[in-house]
Amino acid sequence: MRGIRGATTVEENTKEAISQAVQELMQGIVTQNELCPEDIGAAIFTATEDITALFPAAGARQLPGFDLVPLFDARQMDVTGALPRCIRVLVLADVDKPQAAIRHVYLREARKLRPDLVCLPR
Repeated sequence: MRGIRGATTVEENTKEAISQAVQELMQGIVTQNELCPEDIGAAIFTATEDITALFPAAGARQLPGFDLVPLFDARQMDVTGALPRCIRVLVLADVDKPQAAIRHVYLREARKLRPDLVCLPR
């Protein structure tokens, strides 16, 4: 089992924006790591305090095959100077790859969080 990190941001606090951003993030993680939903043991989402229109897990749940994946939402710590309107995820996946081969996905403004992990699409 490996942990795969990812994050994205939304321009506005709407159901549509949150759902679209989460789906883009999860599709990126699945594609970049050559996963299928059955490989995912669980996904834990956090959202900053300014995201209130939709649970991020609700957006992920709309993806094909994610109806049985355990998804969980939590509130991100409110730290001074933190990136606003940010959604983070930790995906626990059953993969036969070394840790160094895992591709973490940071999109939109969240690329600033871990520039060392931002990768180009395969």
